[in-house]
Amino acid sequence: MKDKQFLMIPGPTPVPERALLAMAKHPMGHRSSEFSAIMKQVYQDLKWLFQTEEDVFIYTSSGTGAMEAAISNLVNPGDKVLSLVIGNFSERWAKIAKMRGADVEKINFDWGQAVDPTVLKQRLDQDVNKEIKFVTLIHNETSTGVTNDLQALAAIIKEHGAISIVDGVTSVGALPVKMDEWGIDVLISGSQKGFMIPPGLAFLACSKKAWKAYENCQNPSFYFNFGANKKSVAEDTTPYTPNVSLIVALKETFAMMKEEGLENIYSRHAKLASMTRKGLKDLGLKLFVEDDNIGSKAITAVWPPEGISVPDIRKTLTKEYDIVVANGQDKLKDKIFRIGHLGFVSERDIIMALGALEATLKKLK
Repeated sequence: MKDKQFLMIPGPTPVPERALLAMAKHPMGHRSSEFSAIMKQVYQDLKWLFQTEEDVFIYTSSGTGAMEAAISNLVNPGDKVLSLVIGNFSERWAKIAKMRGADVEKINFDWGQAVDPTVLKQRLDQDVNKEIKFVTLIHNETSTGVTNDLQALAAIIKEHGAISIVDGVTSVGALPVKMDEWGIDVLISGSQKGFMIPPGLAFLACSKKAWKAYENCQNPSFYFNFGANKKSVAEDTTPYTPNVSLIVALKETFAMMKEEGLENIYSRHAKLASMTRKGLKDLGLKLFVEDDNIGSKAITAVWPPEGISVPDIRKTLTKEYDIVVANGQDKLKDKIFRIGHLGFVSERDIIMALGALEATLKKLK
């Protein structure tokens, strides 16, 4: 049936009608007083969601744009960057930092495992001369369905004195993230996940400590420049032309988030994850991340049953039931598939997806 396709992937995620209707209107001028009023509200709501008193910048880009913004406004050539890698997206920090001329050291953990806080502490304790200036990490690794203990890791980094740079693309708006309380220095996210709108906006907040590093950056970015964005936040605008329609939609989804409440949002995602994990096990499937303590509340990765391929599962789900699930990435491509359950998702959606998956597996036996 046309126009019935439903996304059960880590992103883009389903968009509520309320946001779609907002985007359907003719765009307003981005320098108008009407749009400035919307920007003012959205900036306040971003601080609420990031749980910070610091300004949160809006970039018209994907989440990777915010990653590049973080590195390009902070890191100088030769700076020592420690990257904690647990999957495809956490490794992206290391790639970006290396392209900026940083001295990058990676600590690799097996895909499907979280960062071990003791390993991080041991490495930072060895750095007696404080050569490590930045530590990059991810909160929720979308490629594997693993969630790091961000609170514990941020505390270790803070104790050392390095600046923590965190990818919160699939955690902000789905999992508890307390930027100020946990001492996170830089936190980024993207619009197409827990924010419940299409791709095209990225968000970044930085601590006062990170701001000092920006002031010492030799060649900061032009488009992603922290200073230009901070000035614009104070004036309820953006440095350059933003995606007006997405920001108008974001105002609507923030209203929905505040109506639901942060704790209820987090509880809903935890419940949906639990339903998904249990349902998959009941179907006889093996989870890629079996440890519930590190299993993501935003996405679940699963092994296909023996004799049935990931491409066939995905193709059948899409063709027969108009449900889209994600493939594995990089070395996990065609080896696992991933089911997203973040953003505008309800219990009904999980039941529907599990039922369709059960029928798919029966067809493919």
